[in-house]
Amino acid sequence: MIEPHGGTLINQVLEGDEREEAIEEAKTLPKLTVNKETVLDIANIATGTFSPLTGFVGKEDFDSIVENKCLKSGLAWTMPVVLQVPETTDFEEGQRVALYDENQKLIGILSYDEKFSFNFEETAQELYRTTEMEHPGVKKFHDGGTTCIAGKVELINMPDPIVEMYELTPLQTREEFKKRGWNTIVGFQTRNVPHRAHEYLQKTALELVDGLLVHPLIGWKKQGDYSPEAIIKGYEALIEHYYPSDRVMLAALTTQMRYAGPREAVFHAIIRKNHGCSHFIVGGDHAGVGGYYETYDAHKIFDEIKKLGITIVKLMRPHYCKKCDHIVSEKTCPHGDAHKFEVSGTLMRKMISEGETPPKEQMREEVAKSLTKEALN
Repeated sequence: MIEPHGGTLINQVLEGDEREEAIEEAKTLPKLTVNKETVLDIANIATGTFSPLTGFVGKEDFDSIVENKCLKSGLAWTMPVVLQVPETTDFEEGQRVALYDENQKLIGILSYDEKFSFNFEETAQELYRTTEMEHPGVKKFHDGGTTCIAGKVELINMPDPIVEMYELTPLQTREEFKKRGWNTIVGFQTRNVPHRAHEYLQKTALELVDGLLVHPLIGWKKQGDYSPEAIIKGYEALIEHYYPSDRVMLAALTTQMRYAGPREAVFHAIIRKNHGCSHFIVGGDHAGVGGYYETYDAHKIFDEIKKLGITIVKLMRPHYCKKCDHIVSEKTCPHGDAHKFEVSGTLMRKMISEGETPPKEQMREEVAKSLTKEALN
């Protein structure tokens, strides 16, 4: 099976006596309350989803990621995983800090390394290619502030589950792949309920490998995106009726959407590599939002970042052709725009928000039946 990014799958989840000792230690430590997205980041660092990160990045790694798309070690990495804090936050170097969620549940312990700040405009422009507050990723990044603290994290308690039975760590997905006898696995990132264009992409890629990991992102997303429950129900219906059950696996990725387009595409590929995927699908406008990125910008960035250690399956954006009476792409269909009907997550969300049922050419009937207007955030 493919090696995790950097060669070692990080595991900083405390168990047994070590966990009990940490719980007692936390009672004596300075306390920091963090938001839901940070809680998920802590869990993803500790379980190896963000391997090789062992904690929130410091200034050197931060600058290297922003400027060079790699860690200071030279290993490819495109999105800084940071712990943004109020400017007045201050700890001593080497100090241990107990981390709590917003409900005051103990999550873990941070071994404090440093505090640093960054220039928001310059950083946002590099990461998101814009500083506009209309961009949801930029707005969320801005609201976190420009002060960060860095350090290794240890996980004491997992975050409260969103869709518990599907929230698998990299160790768990890798073990499941072994049980199924899969050597090559293609990962598919989505924040949408499945439509026919996504089905086309997944089945095209499945021809190349032993198995498909459908891995929807169910952390924070912008207003108007699908709820986690809607995405899971939609995929359960699609897999039950239209996929070979022995070649497809559904799991959930609990992290926030950053809407960083091509940079986030690389980040998503690394995450799936850590989960055991040998291949990763990148279609049109991956992790895009609101026209901020060109359709195939996420294809181009992988030409720049070559030594990623996972095979990128670059596929053209599919559409429905009335003449072919099928989902096709520019590579497989000779017919012009007069016969073309776009199938997109944006269009599906609009129809569902207005109480309309997407036609069968765009979405499987079984999937459409699983949805209501409450399917959207």
